[in-house]
Amino acid sequence: MTIKSTFALTSAAVAASILVAACGGGGGGGGDTNSAGAATPASAATPSSAPAASTPTSANTSTPQYAANSAQLAVFNTINQQRQQCGLPALVENTQLDQAAQAHAAYMGQNGGTITDTEVASNPGFTGATYADRATHVGFPGSQVYIGGESAGYYTNATLTEAAYGQAIAYAWMGGVYHIAIASWPVTEIGLGWNETTVNGFPEIQASNSIANMQPLAGNLPLTFPCQGTTGVAYKTIGETPTPPNTSGAYGAPVSVVGNAADTIVLTSGTYTDSSGNVINLQLLNSSTDTNHELPAFEAVAYPVAPLNANTTYTVSLTGTRNGTAFSRTFAFTTGNVVG
Repeated sequence: MTIKSTFALTSAAVAASILVAACGGGGGGGGDTNSAGAATPASAATPSSAPAASTPTSANTSTPQYAANSAQLAVFNTINQQRQQCGLPALVENTQLDQAAQAHAAYMGQNGGTITDTEVASNPGFTGATYADRATHVGFPGSQVYIGGESAGYYTNATLTEAAYGQAIAYAWMGGVYHIAIASWPVTEIGLGWNETTVNGFPEIQASNSIANMQPLAGNLPLTFPCQGTTGVAYKTIGETPTPPNTSGAYGAPVSVVGNAADTIVLTSGTYTDSSGNVINLQLLNSSTDTNHELPAFEAVAYPVAPLNANTTYTVSLTGTRNGTAFSRTFAFTTGNVVG
């Protein structure tokens, strides 16, 4: 799955493009919960084979080891700030997942900068066909825990700080119907890879993440991302492939509704309302209604089929069921001047 977009990072527009790919990974028993592929995002893990909770792996770090002011640290901090505000567990850096993600970022750079989930054995830099393969290649215990991942590319005709590049990638991942898993899924471990090549004198980014280790969520389930008080999320995402149903390729900030790995989440109604009282009916996507067959049963997504307004507060109203029991959620979030 890829996202292609051109957008302004600030009111002083700079031309930019993003490519995003995301893929389901390995799980219990040492196999993949589904095979990796360009149209297989992280949010497509087969729910019936989701592994039980497992103990953290030995390569976890107590504090992030990414360099100060690095793009990786910006991604890590941005994702975790957004997750924790919504009651989702913070992601812990895992150095083995770092190695796997870094190898894949380098692979993309060595092979023309093409953003892809999979690797081809005959290509330079190959370390494994899937996210799970690459993680187990560096010693991660893939037979014990879920492994998934996402990849992204970024180019702009201006040189930004590394932190700004990292934030752009983070918001791109969080802004996609099929990528928002990095902000909402009940995983606890992450590795980040980063590679830069040069096009027309400016940096072109190839980034990858590996996420792993599902754990039971706490709190009043299901949880949502965004949630009450979330700010800065992308008001528009452009060119996601496969295209989310009933969009022309550009749509507004999605809301991911998640339970535990064995849960089934179904949305039955959803709206956004802005401060002027304008009501936006949302497209509701469950595992049974997703025509792209990407969502797992434990996640449902609601999204406006057209872009939202930047720097605007929206009140969300959702109803649905978790394992057949009704729930409702009402909260407000605010978009930023960010495009995913």
